[in-house]
Formats: sequence, structure tokens, C-alpha cells
Amino acid sequence: MRIITDWHLHSRFSRACSQELTLENNALWCEKKGVNVLGTADFTHPVWFAEMQEKLVEAEPGLYALRSGKFPSMRYMMTTEVAQIYKRGGKTRRIHNIILAPSIEVVAKINRWFDDAGYNRRSDGRPILGLDSEELYKRLRGIDERIVMIPAHAWTPWFSVFGSKSGFDSLEECFGEMTPYIYAIETGLSSDPFMNRSLSKLDNVMLVSNSDAHSPRNFGREANVFEIDPTKYSYDEFIRILRERDTKAFQYTIEFFPEEGKYHIDGCAACGFSCEPIQTKAIGGVCPTCKRPLTIGVVSRVNDLADRKGNTMPTNHVPYKSIVPLQEIIAECFGVSSTAGKKVQEMYEKMIKEIGNEFYILLDADAPSISTVAGPAIADAVLRVRSGDVSITPGYDGIYGKVKIVVG
Repeated sequence: MRIITDWHLHSRFSRACSQELTLENNALWCEKKGVNVLGTADFTHPVWFAEMQEKLVEAEPGLYALRSGKFPSMRYMMTTEVAQIYKRGGKTRRIHNIILAPSIEVVAKINRWFDDAGYNRRSDGRPILGLDSEELYKRLRGIDERIVMIPAHAWTPWFSVFGSKSGFDSLEECFGEMTPYIYAIETGLSSDPFMNRSLSKLDNVMLVSNSDAHSPRNFGREANVFEIDPTKYSYDEFIRILRERDTKAFQYTIEFFPEEGKYHIDGCAACGFSCEPIQTKAIGGVCPTCKRPLTIGVVSRVNDLADRKGNTMPTNHVPYKSIVPLQEIIAECFGVSSTAGKKVQEMYEKMIKEIGNEFYILLDADAPSISTVAGPAIADAVLRVRSGDVSITPGYDGIYGKVKIVVG
């Protein structure tokens, strides 16, 4: 059976996150989006974890359903993201890591360890730890060997394993003797698998994609598509697929066009200036207006570390499909800049109700089915996105790129 997962998001207890993020509302939006397994997010936060304990019940090993019985096919997996600030190799490192846990009982043990170690679980859904990534992973696996850690949005300048501001040049530098247990890295919105595969040193890890959503409406903007034997549907099976690099079970990832990510190229948001890596080098890496250092984006950082050139993906790796979220497609066809308007939302809900969930519409539905409900312009736009017929002004220094669907 096809299972679509989104393991990295946040709860309403993380900074700058929507109050709409409740377990019930998250499940509702998963049904709209077509996400089958969603990360719980923020399992270290005491209030959120108490809600999880009250409202979730294990349905399959390591996968949880709402105790109320609503949205009976949707599942939660125990996940969180942590921020770490620490010294290693003579530099201050700022890293984000995703933690996957096999059960709510194991999460309780992690939380007790956090409390015993004096970490503040209440201040933010994504806690800040002054703990080295290698040491953190050792301690987590000491609690339960099934716990897995995945470097989050691996290339963004701030808070990532390869980030230009405080990251490392290899996984080994960051994780040391725990590197063999890094089964996957998260590409993040500003890179795609093709960019990551330009580094041969990443050939031994899977590439996963998740939304890092701060509101339910953004679930699934990046996701992972698996073919799972129903008799093996469990947390352990997902981890096995990552550990064994099972490219038959891991069918493909769903990606942002990376140019749309807000750290794709170099730039200075304050001055509205952006540039490609070759120009960055020509101007000495400083903004021509304010003379401050540019924020070096993902393309530059990948180019600095890449050792594989060419226009093909290496063999035996998971393919990917790039999408533009449906609400963005509708907004462009209506000629409006915001997806939040009533007209866009009414069309979105109509399409979901009459055609199918968002992933079905974006990936599978035929043009006549879309056109009958939404009109030929939206149907044509969906097909153009599938074929990559888009033009994007790249994002930089915290500013999202702007997508233009090419109209024939």
C-alpha cells in the first residue's frame, strides 16, 4: 500500500507557529493533503506530550491513531526537532536534528532524561540544547537503540549540519563514531535530491523530505512516498527501509522546487540584493549596498562541497517529483498574490471534496477530472507543474522564491 509521510513539523508550542496545530486539526489536514503518517512534532514539550498521551492510542507498532476514532486511517509517529548550540572543532556550531522514537513510552524516557539533565522542556516546542550532536545521539541510543536521528534541513545557512554559518563539511565531522547510524538526511526546502547527490560522500545515506510546517496548511509541501507491506506497517519498517536503503519500498520524495526555498541563493534581505555563487565570489561575498557579508545560500554551499559533476542522478537512488502546493497554483490562476483569500480557499475545498486529496490532484488526477471541477486554466497549470514548466525567482536570505507557472 502507498504511504505518504511527513515527519518534520511543529506544534503550537513552538515559536511562530499556528494555534491551529492540534492533534485533531492536524489529522483533518492530513486527510485533505493525502498524508498518511504525520510526525507528532515537539514531543519534549510537557503540555503537548500530555495531550499526546491523552488523545493517541497505538494502532500498529510505533504508529498512533486518535483515541476518538476520528480520521481512522491517519497515523502519528513520535518525532521532534531539537536545536543545539555547542563548540566543536574550535567553532560554535548551530545544528537542528530530527529525532524519531519507536513509542510513546520511549518518549517518556527521553523526557525524563531531559528533566534530569536540567534542560528546559517548557520554554519552546523545539528545545535548545548545549549538547554535541555525537553525544546527543549516543545518549538517545542508550535509552533505546531504535531511536533514530536525522539532520534537519541539512543545507540551510543557519542551524544545519552543512550550513554556511556554523555547519560542518562532512557528516563524520559532526557525528563522529555515530555516523554509521545516520541513515538519512533531510534535504530541506532550498535543495533537492539532485543537488545533494553531487556529493559522493552522501551516497550511503537516504534523502528524506518533510514540510517543516508551522501551520497545518503547509503539511506535505515536502514528503516521502513508500510502498509498505500492510502486514509490516510499523515504525520499525520505516526505519528498516532507511537503514537498508531499500529503494523498492522507498518510491520517491515529493519536493519543493528548490529555487522557491528561502535560502536557495546568496543575498542580503535588508537591501533586497541576491546573486548566484559566481557573482558572490566576484564581489568578495559582501553586499554592494551595505557592505555587510552576504548570507551564503544552499547553491553556493553545495557547490563548495560537491565532487560529482554532470546532469544525471547516480543509479540506485530514490527519485523525486517536484510540486507547487495546490493553493499556490489556484492563487496564480486567479491572479492573486495570497493563498489566504476566500476565493482561493473556496476553490481548494471544492477540489478536495469533488476530486480527491491534494496529492491525488497534484500527482495523479487527469486533466478532464480537474477541469470539470476547477476549470481548464487550473487543470493546465497542474499539468505544467508536473512537467516542470515553471519559472522561479530564487529565494535568498530568508525570503521565499516566487513561482510563475509558464502559460502557453
